[in-house]
Amino acid sequence: MKKLRIIDLGMIDYQASHELQLKLVEERLSNVIPDTIILLEHPHVITLGRRASSLELKIAGIPVYRVERGGEATYHGPGQLVGYVILNLSKLKLTVKELVWCLEEILIRTLRDFGIDGFRVEGHPGVWVGSRKKIASIGLALKSWITYHGFALNVNTDLSYFKCIRPCGLDPDVMTSMEEMLGRRIDMEIVKNSLTKHLVNVLNYEAHEYVRENLMLRDVESKSVDK
Repeated sequence: MKKLRIIDLGMIDYQASHELQLKLVEERLSNVIPDTIILLEHPHVITLGRRASSLELKIAGIPVYRVERGGEATYHGPGQLVGYVILNLSKLKLTVKELVWCLEEILIRTLRDFGIDGFRVEGHPGVWVGSRKKIASIGLALKSWITYHGFALNVNTDLSYFKCIRPCGLDPDVMTSMEEMLGRRIDMEIVKNSLTKHLVNVLNYEAHEYVRENLMLRDVESKSVDK
């Protein structure tokens, strides 16, 4: 049976979640786990993709990580829904480009549930709204046809933090959020429920499991302390 496991980790430190991703990639390679998507929020953090140049922060105290995904610099923080996708592309019969299209479609359908019309812009992976404002970003890495990293949807995100960087090489003012578009705070749980429905439907899974507590993260944190 083609099954998807979704792990909701809530607010999680970036380093711990990155170590968990690497662990899950190895487990997916060995068929120990099914396709898995991690949903979470991060404390303020900036990550640099493979195309990002060196960065001098304008706001002190924000950690910076250079990571394996494609793309340039991006910001993660509270109020932003991040999804890390540990998927076997061979079994899904998808190319990387097709998976990016699927992730964009999932985000577009999720936004539509809230009355927001999202669209694609050629050459800029992610989802755009209104007068070419970017509301969601996508950046992936690949190991033996297992994907990791993923997408970030600005729900109630403090957009001022994007001014630390040029997000995905763009002007910081291009970034927007669901809160800014609708003029009200958005219930993150409702967003997760909508996103989960569209993840299952667009990627054509026959069954899914939603897990809110994951002991594997504790294992990763324990190993980090032991180092």
